[in-house]
Amino acid sequence: MKAIYKTDCGKVRANNEDHVDVFQNDAILLAVVADGMGGEKAGEVASGLALRQFSEAWATADSGSHIERPEDWLRQCIIDANQSIYNFAKANPECQGMGTTIVAAICTKESVIVAHVGDSRAYYVNRNGELRQVTEDHSLVNQLVKAGQLSEADAHDHPMKHVIVRACGTDENISVDVSSIEWSKGEQLLLCSDGLSDMLNDGEIASLLNRDETIEEKASLLIDKANTAGGHDNITLIIVLNDDGEEL
Repeated sequence: MKAIYKTDCGKVRANNEDHVDVFQNDAILLAVVADGMGGEKAGEVASGLALRQFSEAWATADSGSHIERPEDWLRQCIIDANQSIYNFAKANPECQGMGTTIVAAICTKESVIVAHVGDSRAYYVNRNGELRQVTEDHSLVNQLVKAGQLSEADAHDHPMKHVIVRACGTDENISVDVSSIEWSKGEQLLLCSDGLSDMLNDGEIASLLNRDETIEEKASLLIDKANTAGGHDNITLIIVLNDDGEEL
């Protein structure tokens, strides 16, 4: 597998509250995007604590070599990150209310396990170039869409679209969504913060991911396109390509 990650401050924000990293051995790859929130530098602290939790768990698992139940492992990483952020905020009043979204994936050449909290997303692109959103936003607007009170078209520009109903670190207990997909050589996974998905629609994302470019070039194109569209938030993404251990 090959992966590339990029993060950009965007055109409006003064600082970048996102954290991103990829961990890999010969058999599996772990990708993590965390989009912090809480104002000032608290969001940056929250997302940094989340990434540190994944990094330490990866090291404890002997660089990922001893992850036998990836669904449970990912879920526990987010639960532990939630506790770490929650405890830090309690001990540091200036960080009260801080939190972070998380989307994380464990990839092998046969499958992808995705865990998430919040509105950072995972997208899957199959060999036919078809884009599918793997995650479901934990947002107020998405709840309204599911309840039939708001159309998907109206949801994209709704003034409450940034209101999150579930985040990591804001409450002592947390519920984590975990899903899995099978994939094969030539298919792609995109993890991203809402700084990308708010600026580009699914058609635009699919068009860029399906270009005859390297994943490094695709990542840069996605960042540039989001900034051209306004860059209203920090923009962070990971692209993972299933090359099945071979050159395509």
